[in-house]
Amino acid sequence: MTSDYGLQKHPALTVTGLSKSFPGVRALDDVGFSVQPGEVHALLGENGAGKSTLLKILSGVYRADSGEVLVAGKPVHITSPKSASQAGIAMIHQELQQVPELDVAQNMFLGSAPTIAGVLVNRSEARRRANKVLAKLDPSIDVSAKIRDLRVAQRQIVEIAKALLSDASVIAMDEPTSSLTPREFERLAEIIDSLSKRGVAIIYVSHKLEEVYRVATKATVLRDGKKVGEADLAKTKETDLVAMMVGRELEAHPHRSHVQSEIVLVAKGLGRGCAVRDVSFYLRRGEVLCIAGLVGSGRTELVKLIAGVDRPDAGTVLIKGEAAHIASPRDAISMGVALLPEERKKEGIIPLRTIISNVGLPKFGFFSRFGIIKGGEVRDNVDQLAKSVSLRPHDIDRPIRLFSGGNQQKAIICRWLMARSEVLIFDEPTRGIDVGAKGEIYQLIDGLAAEGRSIIVVSSELPEILRLADRVLVMRRGAAETILDRADISEETIMRFAISGNTSQRAA
Repeated sequence: MTSDYGLQKHPALTVTGLSKSFPGVRALDDVGFSVQPGEVHALLGENGAGKSTLLKILSGVYRADSGEVLVAGKPVHITSPKSASQAGIAMIHQELQQVPELDVAQNMFLGSAPTIAGVLVNRSEARRRANKVLAKLDPSIDVSAKIRDLRVAQRQIVEIAKALLSDASVIAMDEPTSSLTPREFERLAEIIDSLSKRGVAIIYVSHKLEEVYRVATKATVLRDGKKVGEADLAKTKETDLVAMMVGRELEAHPHRSHVQSEIVLVAKGLGRGCAVRDVSFYLRRGEVLCIAGLVGSGRTELVKLIAGVDRPDAGTVLIKGEAAHIASPRDAISMGVALLPEERKKEGIIPLRTIISNVGLPKFGFFSRFGIIKGGEVRDNVDQLAKSVSLRPHDIDRPIRLFSGGNQQKAIICRWLMARSEVLIFDEPTRGIDVGAKGEIYQLIDGLAAEGRSIIVVSSELPEILRLADRVLVMRRGAAETILDRADISEETIMRFAISGNTSQRAA
């Protein structure tokens, strides 16, 4: 990597006429853009716009149907991940491609470890070289530590170090902050700034526009597989960028309260080890109660206790005034409590099954007679629900894995509407979802509250909490630090309680 990259004549990466089709879908249509050495270039668009397909072509997972890729002005033929790496292109995936049981150095040298006499792996040399690269990024990472023992932020740094180890001149980052705290994002931003100064070209994909404006200088916008424009971020308003992405200006939807007086759910002294400690709160009909806090504060662990995924060591849950014995998700569902999990792809859907199968899952027994499912009735109900949430495309026979993240979330909402759940728990409802789909999810949550359903939302995004919340329960170190009424909610107040707490104002 040279420090005089400004003297180079060619862009670090040039893409021209890139096209890719799958059966029935043209995922990329004549897309082109370039990234200069040292430039941080954002790749933006809604889910399904073609961003992932483009990155998979650049990283060798897919082969383009047509088009050309140049690195430093020279054409490269990318036919595999190995050929992409040899061309100087590295990919940091949203779901990190690492082997948890191997140590840091072993992961950094997967498939390319230094050897002794071409036979034995030279582990000391691998660790020496790994240390040398990591020292420039995060010297606190021990190259002999197992990958499974590192935080997500540290694992990402290991992937970046691996890219530098292979002398990558272009690094593509796909949703790199989906599991990071704001502080960890700032550290990543500093590393990106450092890489930029060293001449590394960065392609940055994120749905979080505040992050894009923090790290990137230019952006290419895709929509429906086509390039719709480029933007100099220093001269482009966020609203204009969003309009380019979705093809329209998004309507503003201020918070609306639908809270009724009836208390639907009460948690008293819930606890599970150190993860959740003596948490109490109540939830009213039509209310949206948001749960805020830093990663590791116990937010997800708390809602898993209510949804029956885990069992509490202490405390009780009352539903409509009666003690609820929730020992499993099945118990919770039977009592009208449903969870839309944080790990949507792992815990929320059956990827290979259709929308019909995924939506109808908890109610097939209701639509069966003598063990035979009445398929016509299931189809009619799922079809009606899919229309009510504007599922796109409206194809309920299509496998759910082929839908965007936002539409997968809509399908899960349909599942619990079909099950007639009265308490809906959303854990990070818009993680990995584009800005247009976010607005649709917010409107759906508003609509559910207006119908009289009670909503719990766990979120790491403070603007999302301000948009949705009637009240906010702030978690810190497994405990409920406080509960804020709507009039008291602000980003500064939430963060103050989440970080330092206030022993004089505990939740009750």
